[in-house]
Amino acid sequence: MTDVVVPPEWVLERDDLVVVDVRDGWEYDGIGHIPDAVNVPFDSFRADEQGEGEAGMLPGAETFAALAGDVGITGDDRIVAYDDDHGVFAARFLVTAELYGHDPSRLHLLDGDYTAWSRRYEVSRESPTVRPASYRARFDPVGPLVGLEAVEAALANPETTIVDTREEGEFAAGHIPEAVRLDWRELVDVDSRGIEPASTIRPLLADRGIVPECRILLYCNTARRISHTYTVLRGLGFPRLAFYEGSLTEWEREGGRIETVPRVTEGDSGVAGSRNADRPE
Repeated sequence: MTDVVVPPEWVLERDDLVVVDVRDGWEYDGIGHIPDAVNVPFDSFRADEQGEGEAGMLPGAETFAALAGDVGITGDDRIVAYDDDHGVFAARFLVTAELYGHDPSRLHLLDGDYTAWSRRYEVSRESPTVRPASYRARFDPVGPLVGLEAVEAALANPETTIVDTREEGEFAAGHIPEAVRLDWRELVDVDSRGIEPASTIRPLLADRGIVPECRILLYCNTARRISHTYTVLRGLGFPRLAFYEGSLTEWEREGGRIETVPRVTEGDSGVAGSRNADRPE
């Protein structure tokens, strides 16, 4: 694993980081946080409804720039983000920053969450002194984010593996055709609350056909869970990652074909079925 996903010791040894806590304000203030961390709650950088920003649940470049600048983040800063949910919300912050032009080599996910940190290291209830900064955010149209047309094209491309990062029941109820399932939680070590080691993850991925030689196109429902998987795969050095921001919410809304996995009963072949959502007028 490269330094995309970083251990607490890496954070403690450096003084050139902005540590970002994406939990709710009451958790940051009342429960405690990593010393000197700034707070950017998850809900503040998510669109209230589809289409508010440039795509999917992106908040808009102007909104994100204001949020980052208000807590003193500049475009040149090295950022480490964390939450208390195995990193899934923190990863969303990092992906959002990348999509708005922040250098991905300067974006890091804490390996383990706040609970894991608090078991071993000092925490604080004091907010750091913050000097607001100017943060320039510009949506990167040639970044990893892709739209519905790219997903449609991928269906006929054997060099692209479409990956559904949701739970088994969600996948069975309906998924993009040809997708393979990889629940994002399969990459999490329950005991450490961090990421499983690369030696465990790589065989798991290979068994699903998720290999560096292929272009990997990720989706979920509203682009939260794919943020975590995207960050882990980036840390593993996967060179061609695509990120369907609209995810299944947009796919169904636009009439994309949905494949299901029917419950297998005696005498049933269990072959996946498919249906077409009605395309809106």
